[in-house]
Parts: sequence; C-alpha cells; structure tokens
Amino acid sequence: MPELGKEFEELINIVSKLRAPDGCSWDREQTSQSLIPYFIEEVYELIESVDEQNWENVKEELGDVLLHIVFQASIAADDNKFNLLSSLKTINEKLVKRHPNVFETNHKQKHSNDNKNWELAKYKEKNRDSRLDGVPKNLPSLVRAQRLQQKASHAGFDWDHVEQVWGKIHEEILELKEAQNKKNKDHIEDEMGDVIFSIVNLARFLDISADNALRRTNQKFIKRFKKVEEGIKEKGIEMEDATLKEMDSIWNYAKKFD
Repeated sequence: MPELGKEFEELINIVSKLRAPDGCSWDREQTSQSLIPYFIEEVYELIESVDEQNWENVKEELGDVLLHIVFQASIAADDNKFNLLSSLKTINEKLVKRHPNVFETNHKQKHSNDNKNWELAKYKEKNRDSRLDGVPKNLPSLVRAQRLQQKASHAGFDWDHVEQVWGKIHEEILELKEAQNKKNKDHIEDEMGDVIFSIVNLARFLDISADNALRRTNQKFIKRFKKVEEGIKEKGIEMEDATLKEMDSIWNYAKKFD
C-alpha cells in the first residue's frame, strides 16, 4: 500500500515542520505531559463518534488520534528517548510473539484461549509481581474494574455459573441496605462500591462492556429528559412547577420511541 505509506510519511513531515524552529510556537512548546489532556479529549471524541455511528466523524477523529501518536513520538525522538520506527517495530514484534497460534505454523493452541494466553504472556514477559498488574490507575473506574476482573478471571479466579454472580449481587445489595439503615456514610460508600463492582462483574460474565452500557444509558436518559422538558414547555409551565406525575407521564411516552 504505497499510497498509505506516502500519506503517513507526509503526516510525520508535517509534524516535524510544525515543531521546527521556524514552525508553530505552540507545537514547539508542547511536551509529552502537556499533550495528554488533548489526547484524552480526542480519544473520547472518537468514542462518541463510534457510538453515534457517524463514520465521517470517525474517519476524522481517527486522524486526530493518529496525529497525537506521531506528535508524542516526535517529542520522544527530539529528546533522544526513542523514535516512531522503534515503536512500530516493538508493537509488530509483540503482536507476533503473543499470538503463536496465528504466526507459528506448528502451534496447535485453541483460539478460545487467545485472551488468556495473551495475559499470561504479558505477565511472564514483563516479570510482574501480580496478575492484576498492568491496568492503568488513571483508567475510568468502571473500565478499570472490568479489566481487573478480566485479569483475575484469566488467572482462574472466577465463578463457574452466572447464577453465582447474581447471588453475589443480591448479597451486596442486602449489605448496602444494612449500611444505609446504620446511617454510616463511609460504610454506605464502601458497600455501594461493592454493589457496582458486582454489577460490572455480571457485565463481564455476559461479555458486555459495563462502560459502553452505562454510556448508552446516559445518552438515553439525556434524550428522554429533553423530551420531558419539551413536553412541560408545551404545557406552558416551568419544569420546577411541574408535578412528578406530569413529568413521569411524558417520560413513559418518550420511552416508546427509544
């Protein structure tokens, strides 16, 4: 794919020109750390575009994310830490090494264990102390919870049946109710975390992304609530003056159009 390589090389050259002494002052001033907030923003814009299935935006946002990857590599190269070529070589070697079932002709490992083998390979390769190591601390809590559970599961620490997961959820909800009755804020918060963690575990067990599910529900809530606001406005009254019964009636009507 010579055209792809040509365009990628052009992006590298553009970033280099922007960061040159006679380039853009803002681009020259950036560091690996200063770019992180912008990088995170671009990733979330990409996620939003995928959720909305707006493929024109996905195309654009992928380019923005790729720009940040090249930008970070350019800064690293200027600081004599590494260059983009070495980064590409590293990921290529890693993918081949961690997928022997794909790249080794005589390997006969079943594909059903691919994820488990990947985690085991990382654990051994990086000489980690725990099977839970490697999950970034700054991940959103919901995502981090599911990744920790996945890693524990790959190590064999998991329920055998979904009913056991449901049982744990009911157990944690009862403990949360007991904490509420005792009116101990710290205990309530602790038990609330256990309930959420158990729900995330159910999502993992059902092969659902808890973060994706909650993000969809947030969007659904926004859509319905705006319908409620529109409906109340059509009645000629303010939201604060509307009764819960009036709002709930519009809410239930809006649900029919999800």
